[in-house]
Amino acid sequence: MPSNDALNAHQFLPVDTTIPDPSLVIMIGAAGAGKSTWASTWPDTQVLELDRFRALVSDDPGCQEATGDAVFALQAVLEARLSRRKMTIVDSTNCDQKVRADLIATARLHGMSTVALVIGTPASVCVDRQKSRPANRRVPEAIVRDQHAAMVDAFARLPAEGFDHVVVAENIHRLEALLQRASDTRRADLGWDSGDGLGDLLLVRRVLGTEILPLWRWRVGADLADGDRVGEIRLGPDRMILALRVDVDGEGDIWFDLLVACPYDDDCDAPAWQAVHSVSDLLAAHTNSTGSHPDAVCTVHTDALRP
Repeated sequence: MPSNDALNAHQFLPVDTTIPDPSLVIMIGAAGAGKSTWASTWPDTQVLELDRFRALVSDDPGCQEATGDAVFALQAVLEARLSRRKMTIVDSTNCDQKVRADLIATARLHGMSTVALVIGTPASVCVDRQKSRPANRRVPEAIVRDQHAAMVDAFARLPAEGFDHVVVAENIHRLEALLQRASDTRRADLGWDSGDGLGDLLLVRRVLGTEILPLWRWRVGADLADGDRVGEIRLGPDRMILALRVDVDGEGDIWFDLLVACPYDDDCDAPAWQAVHSVSDLLAAHTNSTGSHPDAVCTVHTDALRP
């Protein structure tokens, strides 16, 4: 009888590392086993994560009450993908034999191969990982240990359940796939794939984040910032104007200054600037209801842009 804290896979089944493309990959492992880490080695569109579907139907990935609706939504997407013979990975515990049987039946209906991808992380590690999870996603120790025990108990019987391949995660090489996708994304950003790339928007993304990019445009010819480039974030009636500051301190730092009202004189209409180092700074400035930021600098009332 195997230990409840480890999966001694080689005692039960020969090593199999075959994952056909396309196929339905059904991950099996306790909460905290690292399933989502392995799932991240496939493109996002190929991964159906149950927590993600809980979030889609309830705005809370840890909402257990929403599990039924989440499973229904996941099943609909699964059917649509398999009918198109698309590679699909189901990222959930799948420690229950009935759950696995339903997934196998769906794959068979569409003539797709099935792979059981077993993540045999020791139960003690799975339990310990719950401590660092958000409160709404922590799974009680007893449930984690029950899931792990069910996975270990089922392992040798997985071929008889109808899986075409039973693969233990620790036996497969997925790092190259992850690095390749990351490299392709980076090359596209830089324009190394014969595309235009992000160009100088890389600086905007680096400081302010990806979400800002669709709202950003450079204001060509704007003479607001002593020759520094000026950009604008605009959405409906909301507008924020920023100046790009590059290596002002001689140490290679890059940040943006936000155009704000003069902090010294309410009647002053000269440009004043407030340093912005992140999207959190943008939010604070946009929602500020107490007046100008104490670090804001007016170009008239201060001798230099930087103290």
